[in-house]
Amino acid sequence: MMPLAMADTGEVNTIRKVSGNEETRRFLENLGFVIGSEVTVLSAIGGNVIVNIKDSRIAINADMARHIMI
Repeated sequence: MMPLAMADTGEVNTIRKVSGNEETRRFLENLGFVIGSEVTVLSAIGGNVIVNIKDSRIAINADMARHIMI
């Protein structure tokens, strides 16, 4: 398991764990980051990532990306 921030660009990964406090987990789940979902990193700059999840493109900062384990 590794944080989403460390994933290779273009690689399809499965979310295994979402950590953080309750508010952070709920925020990420509302964006579609739930356990078992497939996520693809489209771009990564300085730990900030743009991902494709559930047919949507979402940009998250490095801190949020560290809470998502793949």
